Amino acid sequence: MLITTAFFASVLALMFIKLSMNVIGLRRKNKVSLGAGGVDELDRAIRAHGNFAEYVPLSLFLMGALELNGAPLLLVAILGLLMVVGRYFHAKGINEPPPEFTNRVRGMKLTFASLGLLAVTNIAWIGYLFFSAQAIID
Repeated sequence: MLITTAFFASVLALMFIKLSMNVIGLRRKNKVSLGAGGVDELDRAIRAHGNFAEYVPLSLFLMGALELNGAPLLLVAILGLLMVVGRYFHAKGINEPPPEFTNRVRGMKLTFASLGLLAVTNIAWIGYLFFSAQAIID
């Protein structure tokens, strides 16, 4: 079962809906059907939404792989929480009027940390499983 991944996928889906609603609301407010129409606030909202859509699927795939391969659920949860916090700070930061980039940078650092740790942890866990299986076979 993918209990931990399902939980974080659900939280991230709700965040995605919020980002989508921000874009829709700004499109209606500014009467822009395609693109940003030169509206800076809409451009930031579109990029927050798009950036979220670019990074979250890979993180959920890596979380699911780790969980399916039997990694400790607490480990998967910590890495999932790191992604949620990173995505929150990035969305908050990109939607703040420039030139304040603190939250945006913090969000990307946490996002990259989560992705990197998920990748490395998957590799390490697979190695652990492989060598554990070899020890049983021998």
